[in-house]
Amino acid sequence: MDLRETGEHTALREAVAKLGRSFGHEYFVETSKSGAKSTDLWKAAGQHGFLGVNLAEEYGGGGAGVYELQIVAEELTAAGCPLLMMVVSPAICGSVIQTFGTEEQKERWLRRLATGESIMSFAITEPDAGSNSHNISTVARRDGTDYVLSGTKYYISGVDEADAILVVARTGTDHRGRGKLSLLVVPTDAAGLTKTLIPVEMTAPDKQFTLFFDDVRLPAESLIGEEGDGLRQVFQGLNPERIMGAAMGNGIARYALAKAAEYARGRQVWGVPIGTHQGVAHPLALAKINADLARLMTQRAAWLHDEGDPLAGEAANMAKFAAAEAGMAALDQAIQTHGGNGLSTEYGLATLWGSMRLMRTAPISREMILNYIARHSLGLPSSY
Repeated sequence: MDLRETGEHTALREAVAKLGRSFGHEYFVETSKSGAKSTDLWKAAGQHGFLGVNLAEEYGGGGAGVYELQIVAEELTAAGCPLLMMVVSPAICGSVIQTFGTEEQKERWLRRLATGESIMSFAITEPDAGSNSHNISTVARRDGTDYVLSGTKYYISGVDEADAILVVARTGTDHRGRGKLSLLVVPTDAAGLTKTLIPVEMTAPDKQFTLFFDDVRLPAESLIGEEGDGLRQVFQGLNPERIMGAAMGNGIARYALAKAAEYARGRQVWGVPIGTHQGVAHPLALAKINADLARLMTQRAAWLHDEGDPLAGEAANMAKFAAAEAGMAALDQAIQTHGGNGLSTEYGLATLWGSMRLMRTAPISREMILNYIARHSLGLPSSY
């Protein structure tokens, strides 16, 4: 891995950053608070080819990888426009369908995901399962050639702006009594699917939902890959999910530190800029160091994933953990640097607090990452 990005990467960063700045954080806040969607930015990103950089050229993508997709997510976020559905639609769903889908499924979905014409949501979390995927209770049973889906999913993002949902369901039980999982594509207008909004205290255009599947009937071609192979398939999407979450945390850190540094250079108290004082400067410098360390781990994780290296899982978890911690610290210090202005909507910092704080909990909590590292990296006994 060469730590110097290529000219193509630099050009991609510049192009995405330019697009992000043309909308800006004001657009993000306005759409969020009005109840609107970031549709214009999403479509513009798709028209520029940014949403499908990780998808194969034969299906309308850019033919690159998750490394390039995390560049897109980071640069849009650094411009003040974190697009949560980038973590879900092209990263999770696009990666899974590209790896395990049939030619017909790839043709049907990948082109539309790449252009932004379609958005796909992802449903794995349940009220009583949480991080224990083996305990998933949503069931897809066979009825002739069809599947009939029943169960509940919880905290599912962006269902109101998606055309379909990639659902993780139990289709059997193994010899240890654990669920055999399968992935099915469910249209968001399917008969028997009910969507209930979960109110959350977060400034974001993307909403969260509880989903109720009441005997939703699906044709056999809704199945992605092989029945019962869902857990392996899921991890093809979950490593990119962690990497993309990290990229967004890195973007928020960069955005916040840029705002804080600008403010600290211009704001004068007792005749000198407040950035003169080490009490202001040193915490920002420390936040910068930790943010750059998180970016390095994120880039390493993306590179390992694209190389098919088995260490990608460990690196993706570490990157997500590091970026969530560094991003939260950077944003908090930026708010502190602004004093009372840090909570003002005008200064565009507190409006990102909910999105940044969420990253310490989702898509996987910091505690579960520590469990993973303790068990898989250090060889310690498992507590579960």
